[in-house]
Amino acid sequence: MTIQQLIYVIAISEAGSLNKAAEKLYVSQPSLTESVKELEKETGITIFTRGAKGVTLTPDGAEFILYARQTVNQYNELMDRYGKGEGVKKKFGVTCQHYSFAVKAFVEMVNSYDTAEYEFAIREARTGDVISDVANMRSEIGILYLSDYNRSAINKLLRTNNLEFTHLIKCNAYVYLANSHPLAKKKKITFDMLEPYPCLSFEQGDNASFYYAEEILSTKDYHRVIKANDRATMLNLMVGLNGYTLCSGIICEELNGDGYSAIPFVLEEDDKAAGIMEIGYITRKNTRLSGCGRLYIEKVNEYLKSAS
Repeated sequence: MTIQQLIYVIAISEAGSLNKAAEKLYVSQPSLTESVKELEKETGITIFTRGAKGVTLTPDGAEFILYARQTVNQYNELMDRYGKGEGVKKKFGVTCQHYSFAVKAFVEMVNSYDTAEYEFAIREARTGDVISDVANMRSEIGILYLSDYNRSAINKLLRTNNLEFTHLIKCNAYVYLANSHPLAKKKKITFDMLEPYPCLSFEQGDNASFYYAEEILSTKDYHRVIKANDRATMLNLMVGLNGYTLCSGIICEELNGDGYSAIPFVLEEDDKAAGIMEIGYITRKNTRLSGCGRLYIEKVNEYLKSAS
């Protein structure tokens, strides 16, 4: 078993196709197929099932890929510290809920490295995918939030997946809307003031729990709700439909544009505790952040400090 073989099977699992993986790795498909066969023979397990639409991981293969990623990551760390020759291309990934500050920090981190030597990835994703990506080591770091409402459920999911949450910042709920919105000039906004307008929410999937909602106070009774699955669409709906969403108030104008405002959301006394967001990052337990990971969190903290 070699590091190169592990890199091959990781690439195949991510591409879902031997052809696509071969193109990405600049190797022939027969060579890739033979390498996988040798690895399966050596390990005594079937890593992939082949079908007309590509390849999928078997249960044994999914477990094997988890260890393969861990081994390749540790190898890259070793090469970073002690290697003198040219090692494999190093990877670093972040999966986050739809936070512009998380993307801004990623940009700042990437600018500190030679992108020719790294394969960087950032994914704005559903809450369940944030947890899954870090658990499966597709990403080293995930960014999400906890509240009084979802804390117990999310922490249980993190424990089940051998993950841990590290605090970054606590913040009150804000109403995020376009500057053209009728409420945009208000100093504060109440729940009753929002009733005539559609509440915008990031889609979490058909079977997703309320605990996965990215918006604080998701259990309140909103008369009109419109789902979106990306940040650009959400911003367009704010302009076109006078929609709004609830957020942390930490907005990056450089990425979202300056045509939007975050206005403090005034809550009833009984709702005040539920309206506090604790944003943090998740990682696998008992693992040390890579150099990229440490710099990324440093950039996140810098931005949060400057925005608070």
